[in-house]
Amino acid sequence: MEWIDAAAAAERLGVKQATLYAYVSRGVLRRRRGDDGKRSLFDPAEIEELARKGRPRRPPSPSELVIESSITLLGEDRPYYRGRDALELARECTFEEVAGWLWAAPGVWESVPEAVAAARQAVPEQLLPIERLQVITTVLGATDSLRFHLDPASVAATGHRLIAGLVDALPPAHAGATSTASVAERLWRGLGPSPADPGLLTALQAALVLLADHELAASTLAARVAASARADPYAVVLTGLGVLSGPRHGGASYAAERLLAEVGHPGRAARVIAERVRRGERIPGFGHTVYKHGDARAGVLMELIEQAAPGHERLQSARAVMDELRRRRLPAPNVDFALATLVTVGGMTPGSGEAIFAVARTAGWLAHAMEEYAGRTLLRPRAVYTGRHPGADQ
Repeated sequence: MEWIDAAAAAERLGVKQATLYAYVSRGVLRRRRGDDGKRSLFDPAEIEELARKGRPRRPPSPSELVIESSITLLGEDRPYYRGRDALELARECTFEEVAGWLWAAPGVWESVPEAVAAARQAVPEQLLPIERLQVITTVLGATDSLRFHLDPASVAATGHRLIAGLVDALPPAHAGATSTASVAERLWRGLGPSPADPGLLTALQAALVLLADHELAASTLAARVAASARADPYAVVLTGLGVLSGPRHGGASYAAERLLAEVGHPGRAARVIAERVRRGERIPGFGHTVYKHGDARAGVLMELIEQAAPGHERLQSARAVMDELRRRRLPAPNVDFALATLVTVGGMTPGSGEAIFAVARTAGWLAHAMEEYAGRTLLRPRAVYTGRHPGADQ
């Protein structure tokens, strides 16, 4: 019997195709590629058996905190925002449109001039971009008298002011985008040494979309906990920023930037990787805890960078690193490495990848906050105590 395509399989099971791919990522279903290398095909007998059994229920592992959410589904190699493929959104939509989709509320992306001026004055020059965003968020929140309104429309309006304020308050690295330009253009003004090349600006726009949300990543879980305690949206974002800055989360892009700086020239890639492997170091920007067989977000972003800057030496260095990892059969690149490549090719301020990640993920954090504000339960996990019990012998 011939294998069937994803549309037919999803129709038989009565689920969306995004759910079908989630079954694949969880090991519930197998799939294979069609002859064209693009279509996903499924065993009809396996689909029929699953249809008879009903929707699979996977019990959580002891380390999992289960939270119901309608925002993002993680597929085999990519996220889906409210049922829409994030890779397709990155090619077709602006960050503003995607944030509006996540919040179910389009709006005007205008900052408050007085708050932006106060935030710029408060930012020390020596800070990394992610640290600047933390200071800016604090000042913006302190000056916003509407921050305690937690209904969906008010949170969305706060989100528009907050993200606009974040990008406008970054000290401009060059004259260029005005407050009426896109979020991507205004962000580039605060990170890039000169006005953006149109192709690289397109890549930055796509990066913002690809990073807008990723289900319950560590920073998002922390943000949801804050929101469940009814912390205001600025406090929610500050919580997310604190966790995102860790080297095992958003800070991974900064580590990948430093790797590319160490490589410097394509001819040095093999030696640099060999030395790191010999020292037992993990190569930053490669492998993913969710996408075991590759992060498709990285592929889309790398493709856009190549279209914008073909032959760029820093891009060639990134490709040389990828080739060396592939030769050693080490994990594939993830979106952090692609983001570091964008920052390096664009000549942006060191650490800009974290800032791009943070601005993008603010949209997701606030979408998750809205879900928590609508609930009545404080997220309060319990610990499995492993210490000394009262009354135990000394």
